[in-house]
Amino acid sequence: MLRHFEAIGLIPKAGWTEAGNRAYSDADVNTLRFVRRARDLGLPIGRIRLLVGLWRDEDRSSGEVKRIALEHAAELRAKVAELTGMIEALKGLVEACHGDHRPECPILRGLEGGDRRPSPSDGGVALRRNTARRHRIDSDQGGRRLAA
Repeated sequence: MLRHFEAIGLIPKAGWTEAGNRAYSDADVNTLRFVRRARDLGLPIGRIRLLVGLWRDEDRSSGEVKRIALEHAAELRAKVAELTGMIEALKGLVEACHGDHRPECPILRGLEGGDRRPSPSDGGVALRRNTARRHRIDSDQGGRRLAA
């Protein structure tokens, strides 16, 4: 990552010791620590670059720093909501599956497509409805109905 940070101008190119190791100034080490903490918070490189610039600018406005942090926090909340929705959808699929010796599996049915993903609010009911409709169609056409 150090080479990448140097290549994109986030940190200056390091000097080299006689032993062939990179040599950084104290200021460069502080910048690297700053970047590391920002990356630990999930900030993308573009925002880190902005924050490093603001950090170095003694005439900066803290309002700009706050705006960047708030934008990132909002994006993280959106990701958490998306992940929570995925968990709830999977939970609904798992709850609909008997997990026994029968071949019918609502989890696989849910993954194969359908009209829509089950929402957390319906707890996967849409999947169960689609499965029930498929069973009714199979029965109407003389097909073997699998137990749900």
